[in-house]
Amino acid sequence: MTDIRTDRLLLRRWRDTDLAPWAEMNADPAVREHLGDLLTPEQSAASVGTFKAEFDQRGYGWWAVEEVATGTFVGFAGLDLVDDHMPFDGIEIGWRLARSAWGHGYATEAAFATLAFGFRTLGLPEILAVTTAGNHRSQAVMRRIGMTRDPEEDFDDPSEPEGPLRRCVLYRLRAADFRATAPAADRQAG
Repeated sequence: MTDIRTDRLLLRRWRDTDLAPWAEMNADPAVREHLGDLLTPEQSAASVGTFKAEFDQRGYGWWAVEEVATGTFVGFAGLDLVDDHMPFDGIEIGWRLARSAWGHGYATEAAFATLAFGFRTLGLPEILAVTTAGNHRSQAVMRRIGMTRDPEEDFDDPSEPEGPLRRCVLYRLRAADFRATAPAADRQAG
């Protein structure tokens, strides 16, 4: 498994010491606002087990993200297969940060590094991003990293009941378009 270091962040393999702050994040209503129900500590621990297994199997997945300066766990970022129930397929980028890490540009920095890995190391032709229509912060990150949205591709998540989590937006970035912005990405991904 490849660790990725940026100027301020380390995207790395999960450690046992990440379990408590990860569970705390997943019990925070602000962090889970666009994701659904709060998770129990057991559910959070199980998700880390899944992340590790998928990364070992595929060679990509969700990295734990820590601040280089302090060694503090601040969340996760990475790539995953689009869920089977979605009306499209492909590889999806994502991130989730502890509330204390919001507003520092960490999501954008981790996302640029993840895109570089996906396009340069894995040779992906395209990377997708999905979020709820109301998640304006994540959509801003998607735009900052060069992703674009066609409103015609917005969709209702078939796994969600009627409500604010059902309507979703889809953003895309093709490898050729990432290469066109690579100098900016290289500055972010150090």
